[in-house]
Parts: sequence; structure tokens; C-alpha cells
Amino acid sequence: MGIRSGTFQESYAQDMAIFRTRLHWGILCAFLILLFTCPLFLSDRMLTIMTMIGIAIISIHGLSILTGYCGQISIGHVGFMAVGAYTSAILIAKLGWSFWAALPCGALAAGIAGLIFGLPSLKIKGFYLIMATIAAHFIIIWLILQLYDLTGGADGFGVPRPDIAGFVLKSKASYFYLVMAFACLATFTAHNMVRTRAGRAFVAIRDNDLAAEVMGINLWSYKLQAFFIGCVYAGVAGSLLVHYYAFASVDMFPFMDSVWYLGMLIVGGMGSTAGAIFGAVSLKLLDELVTIVGPMLAAIFPAVAAQAAASLGLIARGLIIILFLIFEPRGLAHRWEMIKAYFKLWPFSHQE
Repeated sequence: MGIRSGTFQESYAQDMAIFRTRLHWGILCAFLILLFTCPLFLSDRMLTIMTMIGIAIISIHGLSILTGYCGQISIGHVGFMAVGAYTSAILIAKLGWSFWAALPCGALAAGIAGLIFGLPSLKIKGFYLIMATIAAHFIIIWLILQLYDLTGGADGFGVPRPDIAGFVLKSKASYFYLVMAFACLATFTAHNMVRTRAGRAFVAIRDNDLAAEVMGINLWSYKLQAFFIGCVYAGVAGSLLVHYYAFASVDMFPFMDSVWYLGMLIVGGMGSTAGAIFGAVSLKLLDELVTIVGPMLAAIFPAVAAQAAASLGLIARGLIIILFLIFEPRGLAHRWEMIKAYFKLWPFSHQE
């Protein structure tokens, strides 16, 4: 987070701090107060939307580390969410584990799956790696369908709601608090992770893997670390998703969601912690806007009402992604930094 001219840092710890001034801390406190008081004045529908946004943010943080920072493009991210979801669901529903013990096990299982399917990244990259991650998604879904006695196959199975000290999180508001707590923790962890030695190695591999290897960076180790960390985030998101619906089914993890998660990362801005948040919020809100505009469009053009209502969401999301790729390839996070820089220097802002 940037600071104004005249504010000086007197130690390395101050320079590395995320929140450096009282203004930064004030903004953070105001945001957290507003966020966690939302259930007091928002409807259940809005809480559901924000809960889905929170789960998407957690998953996209993992994709951002893997693709945005390390440059390993993955279009099988939802498959790893399914691994975490089913592992957590099976441990709770069939073995009687606590939610708080099953969730980290689900995240770990997703991370191990990421290590296994990340092995091809040591030999291939680009288009071929994309195809390998797509194959990973369908292999995972096929395994879930085949292990009927364990996973319920295509029928799925019921999953109990998580509880805290005997208090079951049944209401929209209670689960909203749980998801937002995990989303805040995931954001904080992701932002700090990319500032570590491993994070700098990820960026070097993304920019030029041959140059990174010449500098002594172990590509084998760091690529697998990126897959493991990214899939751990996906596992946490998948576990939260399956417990929100209190049901585990492969229909909750369609392949197209992996494509849209990558689209959210493009819109928000790759290689940025804020980009994961901007992308998830913007495209999720776009979906809600489409549900409002769709009936209006159907009323204006009754001849194509059904077709328009069904395809408007896909058209809108696809169009937004294309426009960002052409006109703002660095995403909303870059535009936000430009806006902050403009007002920070105002009235002496330079013109590009």
C-alpha cells in the first residue's frame, strides 16, 4: 500500500509492513466493521451472493499464486476444489470427523492432487500444460463418479453443517461470517506469501524460467510448490462450498467454472492480490445484474425471450473478458493503482 510524500520509514520492518500509517489502519478497521455488520442490514439473498463471492475469492487467490505469479496456467482449478470438497464431506458425513479437522485434511488432499497433476509442468508449458490441467479436471470428476460407495457417484450425498462449540451454522448470516473470516485470512496469507523468497522465485519463473534457472532457482521445487499452494486454496474453497449447500455433488463443480475463474483473474489483474478480489466481485455482481436485465430484455424482445435470457450471462461475461484483454490487460487492480496515484499527486498529476 502506497504512502504519501513526507512519510518516512525508519526500519526494515516498517518498510515491509502492509499497513504503514494510521490512515491505512483506519481504512482497514472501517472496512472490517462494514463487512462484518452486513448481516444486520442485508437480505438473505445479498448474504448468499457475498458468501459465494467470498468462496470465489479464496479459490482465485490460489489460482493467482499458481497462474498470476508463477505463470503455470491451469484450467482445472475446479477439479481440485472437488477433491477438497469430497475429502472434507466424506470425513464428516461418513467418518464422523469435526469440520475443523476435516477442512485442513480436504485442503491437504487437494494440495497433494495438485502435486500429482503438477508433475507435467516440469516438462511442458503453455498450451500443453493447459491441456494437462483440463485432463486433470475430467480425471478427478471421473474418479468421483466411479467411487460410488464412497462418493455417492452422480447421486451425491448429504453433508452436515459445520458447528462451533455445538452451535450449528445453519443461518445465512452465520455461514457468511465463517466464509468472510476465511476469505480475510486467505487474502492476508496470499499477500504475505508472494513477498517471501518463494514468491519472488514464482515471479522469476513466470517472467523467464530459463533465466530463473540460470540464477539458481530450482524450477522443479518451486513449480510444484506453486501447484501445491494453489490447490490448497482450492481445497479450502471447495470444502466451504459443499458445506454451504449441505450436499456433495459433481454438478457443483462444472468445468466451465474453471474457465470463469481464470476470466475473473484476467479482469481483476494477474499477479496481484487485489486482482483476485476485484475479479471475483466484478464478475459475480455482473451475473446478478444479468438476472435483473434478462427479464427486461425478454419483455422488450418477446420473440427471442427464452434464448436471450439463457445466453445473456455467457455473452456478458465473455464480452467483458475480451474487452479487458484488449483495452486493460493488466486488469482492474492496475487501474485502481493508477487512480490512487492520480489523487495522491493531485493537483500535480502527470498526464500519460
